[in-house]
Amino acid sequence: MDGLHELLELVTGGGRKVFVAEKPIDLRDLATSNTVYVLQLPDGSRAAGGRGGGFGERRIVKLYHFEYATGTCTKVGEVEDDGRLDLLDLPYHATAMPIMDMEGRERLVSGVTDPSFVASYRQALSQKEADGFFK
Repeated sequence: MDGLHELLELVTGGGRKVFVAEKPIDLRDLATSNTVYVLQLPDGSRAAGGRGGGFGERRIVKLYHFEYATGTCTKVGEVEDDGRLDLLDLPYHATAMPIMDMEGRERLVSGVTDPSFVASYRQALSQKEADGFFK
């Protein structure tokens, strides 16, 4: 499966996920460069919101990293390691975020457009790539 279809499957599929993007996600325009991280949270938790009194589980169980530019969407990698994922901060300010699919349909996901979060993830992941961070 190519990167674009895998990203779209994460957008439309089930499970609890938080999307973190450098710019608004518009899959009709792959010519504009963008970095997207998809943080998969434990299923069945209330991790993406509704945490009464601040209690609840907010941990990442899997991370997907995509980049698109010059008309191509590439899956950079994925991580499924608790120890290394614990180094990443969750965007507590994530809200309903629209993603435009290839046909121009708006899909609402939990997420945030935040270049500073993307930069912090990029830095944390680049330090770990030499250690085989990505599968």
